[in-house]
Amino acid sequence: MSPVGSIDSRIGAIESRMAELTGRFPGAANSGGAGNGAAFGALLAGSSAALDAGALGGAAVATTSPLTGSTTQTSIAAPADAAGRAAVTAATQYLGIPYLWGGTEAHTGFDCSGLVQQAYADIGVEIPKWSRHQAQMGVEVPSIELARPGDVLAFGEPVNHVALYVGDGQMLHAPRTGEVVKIEAIDRPIVTIRRIVDNPTTATGAPSFPTAVSPLPSSPNPTSPTGTVTEASLQPLFDAAGVEHGIDPALLAAVASVESSFRPDAVSPAGAQGLMQFMPATAESLGVNPFDLASAIDGAARYLRSHLDRFGSVDLALAAYNAGPGAVARHGGIPPFTETQNYVTDVTRAWRARS
Repeated sequence: MSPVGSIDSRIGAIESRMAELTGRFPGAANSGGAGNGAAFGALLAGSSAALDAGALGGAAVATTSPLTGSTTQTSIAAPADAAGRAAVTAATQYLGIPYLWGGTEAHTGFDCSGLVQQAYADIGVEIPKWSRHQAQMGVEVPSIELARPGDVLAFGEPVNHVALYVGDGQMLHAPRTGEVVKIEAIDRPIVTIRRIVDNPTTATGAPSFPTAVSPLPSSPNPTSPTGTVTEASLQPLFDAAGVEHGIDPALLAAVASVESSFRPDAVSPAGAQGLMQFMPATAESLGVNPFDLASAIDGAARYLRSHLDRFGSVDLALAAYNAGPGAVARHGGIPPFTETQNYVTDVTRAWRARS
């Protein structure tokens, strides 16, 4: 539990560092368009216009989770509070910092979930790294009208992007490669809104700040009408991951075909696991559950994207997926391993057959 004074002192410490940060990143206060500069300035001034979602009364609502299908009665407190303001204020110190896939530190860059995780860490709340896990935290807010600053907005099915709600239809996020942390209008459908830290009032009237709730179990794997996993039943997951990470969905399907013949429970003699055949250490480093189809496909797309960015060709990216990026770097190309050479050929052939 964190007392109010602790939260408020963190706000002051965060705000005192903003001038130094904007000196290092001159575009910080203006990146993302005119709305970004206005919202940033209002946040620095503690403006309720930028931070408040509106003068909404408390509401008891029936919430149906898109992740679990379960319905619960939830009490949503509406006004922006110290914890929500602190999370948003913490995030504003990173405006203008470049996007970096997998990034979790200001001096190197942030991806979307790394930014959200750091903003909450700055106010003393620990949450998971990956966006799909953040989208299962805390309490679900049923609509944007009931959202308040600091709520986490999740996008994509499966979830592949998260942002912090600022208020007035604006979000603060790390968008994608080539961009910077910015505030801009919400421009895509929201899958779920999560209140990571709720702020109930105690009998003395002092708010308390409980730690984040444990994530829900993984969502069920998709199946065909017969109850089996097929390439067709996986296509929406290939499409979503492909769009998010800039990978041809047909290439992801080809990898799954060669790796496991679309078997979500496959385990190789070497210990590779699941549909996309992740080794346990690789899966852990990526935050992937190899036996959860959405997690495995999204992780494979991210992993391939990193290899494409590093090596510049699909053949080398596939070789790195099979033999590891270190082997490709050491050999200056596809390693002279029969297994890897056959793997690149087989996946490329399967990809072309689907294109």
